[in-house]
Amino acid sequence: MIVLTLLCLLVPPVGLMFLWIRKKTRTLHKIYVSTVLAILTVVHLFAFYDLGVEMAGSSDTLPFFRFYDSDDHYKTIETARSRTIQEARTASTSDSIYWTDYRGPNRDGVYDQQPIQTNWRDGRLPELWRQTIGGGYASVIVAQGHIYTIEQRRKKEVVTAYDLTSGIEVWSHEWNALFQERLGGDGPRATPTWHKGKIYALGATGELRVLDAQNGRLLWKTNILIDSGVANLTWAMSASPLIVGDKVITLPGGHHGRSVAAYNKNSGELAWQSLDDNQAYVAPMVATVAGKRQLLIVSSKRLMGLNVEDGSLLWEYPWRTEMGINCTQPIVVDDKHIFISAGYGQGSALVRITARDKVFKVEKIWSNNRMKSKFNTPVLHENHVYGLDEGILQAIDVRTGIQKWKGGRYGYGQILLANGHLIISTEKGEVALVKATPEGHEELAKFTAIRGKTWNNPAIADGKLIVRNQTEMACYDLTMGL
Repeated sequence: MIVLTLLCLLVPPVGLMFLWIRKKTRTLHKIYVSTVLAILTVVHLFAFYDLGVEMAGSSDTLPFFRFYDSDDHYKTIETARSRTIQEARTASTSDSIYWTDYRGPNRDGVYDQQPIQTNWRDGRLPELWRQTIGGGYASVIVAQGHIYTIEQRRKKEVVTAYDLTSGIEVWSHEWNALFQERLGGDGPRATPTWHKGKIYALGATGELRVLDAQNGRLLWKTNILIDSGVANLTWAMSASPLIVGDKVITLPGGHHGRSVAAYNKNSGELAWQSLDDNQAYVAPMVATVAGKRQLLIVSSKRLMGLNVEDGSLLWEYPWRTEMGINCTQPIVVDDKHIFISAGYGQGSALVRITARDKVFKVEKIWSNNRMKSKFNTPVLHENHVYGLDEGILQAIDVRTGIQKWKGGRYGYGQILLANGHLIISTEKGEVALVKATPEGHEELAKFTAIRGKTWNNPAIADGKLIVRNQTEMACYDLTMGL
């Protein structure tokens, strides 16, 4: 019995096996001990075999269980980077400037730089390269032959540049910062922005740094949370910085007129602050609406248009979810209509904005509980919106809100539009090609692109699809000989 007890404590699975074949032990006692051993087994796996668990986005999807040693992962990154220092010096360059913002040139998830191949051989795309990467949920941007992103490596946030052709790391810039949140996950969220040879990168804890895009040299820095005197959001700073004219627009949140903050993009000097809203997890956008170029902001409680020059409020439309959480970008349908959606029991709506004598009027065209996009943004194609309604692909008529079809489970993945087709990165790291048609769900191809939970937005530039998550990044050829 002493030997059996030791086995149960030291190697729970083996002890459990011997317990049940032991005839002298009563069944009720076996059940009781088995329950205790099951708990010990789970503790054993977490403590000695690096079993980890990550929350899935959809309620009908099990959490992601995996054996993962973060220290080994960081060592792999460090070893790989040290081996490619010399190669990085000869990395290729390009004059192409296209995917320089979060979700593309207009932040709308649309790729129109060149045609893509929609007849994928054997249902997959040719892989060009694969790279181990640090944590976080930021997407990537691409400019002049380089990929830029922000990662978590140990207790540092790191802005990195990779060669688009080979995946080799060209440079990195780091600072001490570590945001941790058990349900959402660790690391930075906000995708950097490229503008005229500079990288504008925002960390999870509010650190805003502007770097030389060629070598990562620091040009200026500030912390937007400290500047606004406000605490961080529950799931951290997530809004990608926006460059408008000579300003960089950020969303620290908070009261006393400091919810939105604009800095001089060259000096870092604070230009203006405005509003009192608690912020959300939506990046600022710029668009011409009702004849005026303006900022589009979605806070925790409303959709707004702001004056670019001073941040003053032009118009607003109430948009509050059950939990006060907004994570989805608005879609500019035309110069008078904006589509907005959200999860957490909300749905979607179409609003019309008009202006007369510089006074703006907002009118709701329709609203319903369809297109509950939690933290993934739909795309617009030929007057139809395609998005993930609680993880299931859905198509609705943007003018009426009428559902055309619903089908295809992709979890809390992300969607881009190219050549009249949806390119979907699923929550499990697959890439799917679906025809963007109101006639019905037509999936043309799907393959596993990267491994593990994938909430990061993919990116497309120069005919290449880049997907990343918290552990790896891969590049695929979307042209295939076109």
